[in-house]
Amino acid sequence: MSTQTAEEELAVVIGLEVHVQLETDTKIFCSCSTEPAEDEEPNTRTCPTCLGLPGALPVLNEGAVEAAVKIGKALDSDIPERTEFHRKNYYYPDLPKNFQITQYDAPICADGSLEVSVEGERREIGVTRAHLEEDPGSLQHKGGSIDTADYTLVNYNRAGTPLMEIVTDPDFRSPQETRAFLAKLEEVLEYLGVFDAQRDGSLRVDANISLVPGEKVEADGHIPDAALEAANRTEVKNISSHKAAEKALAYEVTRQKNAVRRGREVAQETRHWDESRGITVSMRSKEEEKDYRYFREADLPALEVSHWKEEIPIPELPDARRERFQTEYGLDEESASKLTSTKEVADFFEDVAESFDPDLAATWVADNLLGELNYRDMAITDVEDRLDEFTRLVELVDEGEVTTKNAEEVVLREMLDEGVDPDTVIEQEGLGKAESGEVEAAVETAIEENPDAVEDFHEGDEGAINFLVGQVMQQTGGSADPGQVNQLLRERLAE
Repeated sequence: MSTQTAEEELAVVIGLEVHVQLETDTKIFCSCSTEPAEDEEPNTRTCPTCLGLPGALPVLNEGAVEAAVKIGKALDSDIPERTEFHRKNYYYPDLPKNFQITQYDAPICADGSLEVSVEGERREIGVTRAHLEEDPGSLQHKGGSIDTADYTLVNYNRAGTPLMEIVTDPDFRSPQETRAFLAKLEEVLEYLGVFDAQRDGSLRVDANISLVPGEKVEADGHIPDAALEAANRTEVKNISSHKAAEKALAYEVTRQKNAVRRGREVAQETRHWDESRGITVSMRSKEEEKDYRYFREADLPALEVSHWKEEIPIPELPDARRERFQTEYGLDEESASKLTSTKEVADFFEDVAESFDPDLAATWVADNLLGELNYRDMAITDVEDRLDEFTRLVELVDEGEVTTKNAEEVVLREMLDEGVDPDTVIEQEGLGKAESGEVEAAVETAIEENPDAVEDFHEGDEGAINFLVGQVMQQTGGSADPGQVNQLLRERLAE
């Protein structure tokens, strides 16, 4: 088979299992904290329950269930009348009980979806199910990666942390689509207040990749179940971000296509993404459902929480807020997208927009403030307690007390770097707006000292007026309004 033929005849099919750490104070089945202490020692944030010691019984965390219901509502999922927990039995060093408490055939959420945009095209990704489970511990491979390490250490501090596993339909046809989905999912979860992307290990992805004959793909992009079942499926683990997902899947798709081109069969196996080397390595043969010997968790009663779907509110989600910003504030799509990138940014903008013209508020929040924060590797949450100071800066610009240029290039930067308020910066730097008499005098000086530029302007060179404006701004220390200076110069030169 030629390279070109292989590329044309093989379609990529990807499904994701996204493990999201829920933001709760305690673990899912015990009272151990989910917040690592400073300089925390391994295996100290544990108890008999999360270590699976004999006689210890689990008690379900209500906060985790509420978070799961919120996710179900955001994904427009069905929440059944009755949902149950099961034991997933397998041995792995990071699983102290030798089984994981999870959900099997009665998940708390099923049949949902999430719409994403990929290169300008809107696509709806199906969510097969989303269920609650406990996190295993963590493994630390010393002296190399998983396949080359001299030895491996186990830390059970993370064991028992509440997870929501979100399982998609096999709807992805490229690694780029998975990255777009994960970015959108993170955005929604953060709006819900159930997830913190900054927390280490808060999102982990297992991806299932298959190659199917291109002719099996129907006109609407659907692939029949029979074609999916006939294809060998590779699972890739240890993916920790949407950027890593794109890189890992791009590598794995290329690896599988190369195998087919060489006449080899793609093995049905589980592989490990080694981010440091940028490759996947084989771990073991792919388990099947029957290998886990699921059975009902007798120590936990069934849940009946479908009524919570109506009782538990969720905030306005990103897409809805983006559309509202365009209609209510008259913002363009790009500005609305920037201003809804996180719930905190959107809230900050709306607070500023209560007092000022929406376009002015959007410019200062989306362009000026976010730009300076990004440059400093800061987030809006680092300054949200200084809303009054930032609003005061916009007020000073709006009332003409300081020029836009000085506000952007001096005041805002010193506010962020020095932690001072805008009035203090303006006073210390002498940035108050120049008096009209001072500006008029500077205009006269610029005209007198630059006769060549005056002559060029009279001969039709518009660039000359910009030069003269620059001379005036220099004389006034940037405290004059450039628009006013331009107007004064034109009036004076027209005499």
